[in-house]
Amino acid sequence: MKLLLVGFGRMGRLVEELARDRGLEMAGRIVSTTSAAEWPSADVAIDFSTADAVRVNLPQLAERGIHVVIGTTGWEADEPALRAVAERARIGVVASANFSIGVNIFQMVVAEATRRLQAHSEYGAWIHERHHAAKRDAPSGTALLLRGTMTAAGFNGRIDVSSTRAGSIPGTHVVGFDSPSDTIELIHTARDRRGFASGALMAAEWIEGRKGWYSMQDVLRA
Repeated sequence: MKLLLVGFGRMGRLVEELARDRGLEMAGRIVSTTSAAEWPSADVAIDFSTADAVRVNLPQLAERGIHVVIGTTGWEADEPALRAVAERARIGVVASANFSIGVNIFQMVVAEATRRLQAHSEYGAWIHERHHAAKRDAPSGTALLLRGTMTAAGFNGRIDVSSTRAGSIPGTHVVGFDSPSDTIELIHTARDRRGFASGALMAAEWIEGRKGWYSMQDVLRA
């Protein structure tokens, strides 16, 4: 598999490092100064660029028949149009707000807890996420993903979502359920970015040869 990196920030550099450790062939990198004429051929592209870049780059990658793994957030309003582009080009796409294997297992645990509690109306629910001061989006894409998971699992009540940005706090997500009698808290804490990069590479290896639009949950369930 020939791998193309779209964006070369901290995540892109880590993906490249881990890809080489796994013996994957690097086709090249696409950054903001790379013209479309210079794009190399590849089997799968991993995109950790920006929302605006995703909107522009995915159609061009699809035109070249390159499968895509999207780890960027903020473009969700454009998903229906981009899905249609991928379908016409008959490529495979894995898109997720978070490619960490641990976070995705955590998402499955949250879904199961929600299914078991949704019938008990005395429980309210909340999500609180904490990140370092430099993180831009609040709430995080992962917090919104978890809220969507809980809603899809049948929770009909309000789910309060809150955020903290301070210092060097590692990415932490707390999902809580509270009743007059007790409190349940489920917690995931990310210690570094390697889990995200490893998950993105797993998705890239999985999507090669497939067609359609998938999530990281699909990759883990396969």
